[in-house]
Amino acid sequence: MTIRRKLLGRQGEDAAARYLEKNNYQVLCRNYTCRLGEIDIVARERDFIVFIEVRSRSSDDYGLPQESVTNRKKMKLRQLAWHYLKAVGQTNASCRFDVIAVLFAGEGRVKKLEHIENAF
Repeated sequence: MTIRRKLLGRQGEDAAARYLEKNNYQVLCRNYTCRLGEIDIVARERDFIVFIEVRSRSSDDYGLPQESVTNRKKMKLRQLAWHYLKAVGQTNASCRFDVIAVLFAGEGRVKKLEHIENAF
């Protein structure tokens, strides 16, 4: 992954975290990492633990950011979520999977941010 793509991803995650906090989510963890991979953001909204995949793009020339979440990625996120829930002793918690799609308009300015609840 190029430095530019990593920077774009980091900017997207920062924008998503700010959005979530403004909308009364409690961000529990960013970039939760284990042997299976990484979850971008883990948050709490009311009684739910929410696992959030953030997708960022600098243009929509090749499709919308949220369209890049493949079935394989969804399966991986489910495994990661279970690992997280076991690690924090919350295996009985209600949870859901959201996607936040961030489209940038150059120089780090967010053109559009879309939050898709219960994405899968």
